[in-house]
Amino acid sequence: MFYAGYGYHASNFEQTYRCYPASFFDKPHLEGGDKVIMPPSALDRLASLHIEYPMLFELHNGVTDRISHCGVLEFVAEEGMIIMPYWMMQNMLLQEGDIVRVKNATLPKGTYVKLQPHTTDFLDISNPKAILEKTLRNFSCLTTGDSIMVAYNNKQYYIDIVEAKPASAVSIIETDCEVDFAPPLDYKEPEKPQRPIVPAGKAPAEDQEVIVEDEPKFKPFTGSGKRLDGKGPKQPAPGASSATAAARSAPSDSNKRANQQTASPSGASTSTRQKTGKLVFGSSASSKKEAEAQKEPAKGSEPPKKEEPKFNAFTGKSYSLKR
Repeated sequence: MFYAGYGYHASNFEQTYRCYPASFFDKPHLEGGDKVIMPPSALDRLASLHIEYPMLFELHNGVTDRISHCGVLEFVAEEGMIIMPYWMMQNMLLQEGDIVRVKNATLPKGTYVKLQPHTTDFLDISNPKAILEKTLRNFSCLTTGDSIMVAYNNKQYYIDIVEAKPASAVSIIETDCEVDFAPPLDYKEPEKPQRPIVPAGKAPAEDQEVIVEDEPKFKPFTGSGKRLDGKGPKQPAPGASSATAAARSAPSDSNKRANQQTASPSGASTSTRQKTGKLVFGSSASSKKEAEAQKEPAKGSEPPKKEEPKFNAFTGKSYSLKR
């Protein structure tokens, strides 16, 4: 069944119009949302149908086969015309005066939406979440694949609808919808510093250099002693120095040698008791000889000092002035 002059179907609303941007009719407020202005005849037809509110419509461009969705703001346009936001015409690849088919639609309430800004400038806004919430209050529905426009501080930011749940087109009127962001289209991950490629032949040489650059290990008891009286340190006997060196390098061998030296030629043990806290290398006789050898250069180097005469009072001579 058709109504004369309009060509409307009896069960639903479907009509074709010529689209024009909002700037042609001095209605710039349309650019901040997704609502269109339709002629009064559309209101008459919609009132006679049992449709669900809010009124949502499907827009179809038959030439490019692009589909989007929108709401309606007013019914004051001229007959045969529909006034649309310019960014919506860009999404549908429509020019001024092109024909678009409008059909009423029922969309489920959205639970999840994923957005992707075109540029990273949108993330530089002090509070992009608040700006986005304010802008989406003027929208009635979102369609996957569309690019909505967010105006802020005399600048326009475009955001793609990447994903929507539970359907590709959802209603966002009076619903609690979760919003997620994808990285902007011009976002570039910071480049990681690349290590220089080293030929296989040079790899061992670098390993050797690393080994050479290692810090020397700490060696204890390698310093030299100093005396407070300014004299040089006493030179130990050659036997004592060799014994101490042997003790540092191989204490086990020195102990064996000490045991061998203490043994008598006849096989009888001549071990003597040593004082606690001392380590003696060799026999007691050798230790005495070494002690005497150390004392002899000390006696020869320091001559005996003469005793100075003591002071005696009143031992001077007297002289008289008379001759």
